[in-house]
Amino acid sequence: MKDLLLQIFTWWQGTTIGTRVFTSRRGQKVGEDEFGNVYYQTADGARRWVIYNGPAEASRIPPGWHGWIHRRTDVAPSQANYQPRAWQKPHVPNLTGTPNAYRPKGSILNTAERPRVTGDYDAWVP
Repeated sequence: MKDLLLQIFTWWQGTTIGTRVFTSRRGQKVGEDEFGNVYYQTADGARRWVIYNGPAEASRIPPGWHGWIHRRTDVAPSQANYQPRAWQKPHVPNLTGTPNAYRPKGSILNTAERPRVTGDYDAWVP
């Protein structure tokens, strides 16, 4: 019962039932990327969407598919001999909210000692 409620009401756990029904009725599979995400569009090409393999994380879309899903190109990487450019970096997961997230110097969450205050700073006094 819990799994059914998660499928009905949560989109971040995977595909909702509504999206599954719409995809089965109207979706035409366009291709799949190296992460197992599957890309669809309607028959007239008016709508494009992705079914994520795992949690819905927008940063998991590779550069070629990102261009297609945002309509920067009409040719999907699966239909063309797409090769990423040398300057395009491989996927790195979004680490926000995890222990591996970026914490700059001076952050209260950074374990390093905060730099000492120099003479160019005066504390605010009301």
